[in-house]
Amino acid sequence: MANKIKSFFKKLFQSQLAIPIVALLVLVIFNLFRDPSFFSIVIKKNNLGNTVLSGNLISILNGASELVILSIGMTLVTSATKGQDISIGATAAIAGSVFVKILRAGSINGGTILLGLVLACLVAIIFCLFNGILIAKFNIQPMIASLILYTAGRPIAYWINGGATPNVESPLLTYIGGFIPHIPVPTPILVVIVFVILINLLLKKTTLGLYIQSVGINERAAKLNGINPIVWKLVVFAILGVCVTLAGSMNVCRIGLINHETILLDIEMDAILAVAIGGNALSGGKFKLSGSILGAYIIQALTITLYAMKVSSTAVKAYKAVVIIAIVFLGSPVVKEKIKQIKNKIKTRKIEAAVSAKEEAK
Repeated sequence: MANKIKSFFKKLFQSQLAIPIVALLVLVIFNLFRDPSFFSIVIKKNNLGNTVLSGNLISILNGASELVILSIGMTLVTSATKGQDISIGATAAIAGSVFVKILRAGSINGGTILLGLVLACLVAIIFCLFNGILIAKFNIQPMIASLILYTAGRPIAYWINGGATPNVESPLLTYIGGFIPHIPVPTPILVVIVFVILINLLLKKTTLGLYIQSVGINERAAKLNGINPIVWKLVVFAILGVCVTLAGSMNVCRIGLINHETILLDIEMDAILAVAIGGNALSGGKFKLSGSILGAYIIQALTITLYAMKVSSTAVKAYKAVVIIAIVFLGSPVVKEKIKQIKNKIKTRKIEAAVSAKEEAK
């Protein structure tokens, strides 16, 4: 039994998930020493009189919901295109603006919300495919291609609602952005769970994941094997369109309005960091969604930890940058290779010492 446990941990720490798991453990241990009640979960009644779960752990899981969804889309884009889309925050603003526009066109009910989500999704997919065409068809570097929407996306979101920041109020929207009555878990957490399950089924039950990785690892070889790189890159950007719609619409439901300037501001940077912290190569190829999801929660856990330590909001980004640089540095291939060399040297010395001891004993 002990050997099996030892073997499990050895495989775990040699895997792609080693860095995010260690980073998460460090954060957990640090907070437990700093404040043993940091991860405690309490049951209380909210402003609507519903019994809900509350606490830092719930805040981390809930607050990271949009980032988790966008990190999934960013992981697939990174894998297939060997680059990152830096316009996801702006595209989410566009999707959110379309969603609000539809909601304000009539009475807010289940049908209107569904229509708003569908139309917002279609618009977001079109804008994401614009980036995809520039990258897949014209071979423009992903970060440069997405720079267009990064710059123009939020002004477009501003124009959609006539230069206003309109409010949307409805119990249904409160349920989506907050809590469903008699369900103590925040709805965004449930949305993330469902979305992660669906994406995993899509990747495992179809050839989608295999084709995306094939295109990212060696586009020429994929083409020779009958895989059309252009098609699969566009598919990835269509999936990204769904991700930005979910994130943008969820954020609208949380705050009850659309503000093109502040909605999911700078979230593209956190999404890229989540992919990197998760052990996925930013140069494309093989990916592990679980790593990116862990990376998103690590970033949110770090943010909540800093706020709990009374760090000002203006300084939080600087502290996050230092910690994240350290995590990414430790997870870099060069550092991993150096650690591997040191381990091999130690192992070799132990073997040499054992051999010498045997010879002396003779």
